[in-house]
Amino acid sequence: MNQIIHAAVRRDVARTGQALRGMRDGDGDRARQIQTAWGNLVRELTHHHEAEDELLWPFLQSRGVALSLLEEMEAEHVAMKSALSSVSASLASLVAAPTAANASAAADAVDRAEVVINGHLEHEERDVEAPMGDLESDPEFKELAKKLRPASMVDAANALAWMDDGAGERERTALRSTIPGPVVAVLTKVVARRYNREVAPVWR
Repeated sequence: MNQIIHAAVRRDVARTGQALRGMRDGDGDRARQIQTAWGNLVRELTHHHEAEDELLWPFLQSRGVALSLLEEMEAEHVAMKSALSSVSASLASLVAAPTAANASAAADAVDRAEVVINGHLEHEERDVEAPMGDLESDPEFKELAKKLRPASMVDAANALAWMDDGAGERERTALRSTIPGPVVAVLTKVVARRYNREVAPVWR
């Protein structure tokens, strides 16, 4: 699931930049669409990182993962939060004045954020996922994994719809090996109303 989430993050950051580069001067509707989709990414990524900081890193430390590595993870989360905020501010300026210049400035902010975000994701995948994989059979880790999920069924459905939207075959197969396909279909097509109404159309 961690890699599926990371793939969704990378995908959304990339297509946000592409959408901004392709935005027509004066297209306020498109600017608001992109802002909405970015807000969804920030929401999902914030939940993911807060859960890691509050629950996952302390657990990994208790299982012998180096504190210095986990502190690096937390510091990178802080840097990512700042990068996300910079993009959000640029998008707010774009919505207020949907000019080609502001769209270009927002795209530049996304490019800078992408460097920070991808750097962290690569670091985590390289140095943290192996210790997590070693704990898959640990009963306490299995219980912890339940706490990392979204709080409500609706939030979980919207998160799944986000992960599934535009996913490659590898991610789709992995997702359905974790959650039965019919369950994914019901959650993403029926329950995930917010994502399907507000975000999915941005990328169509």
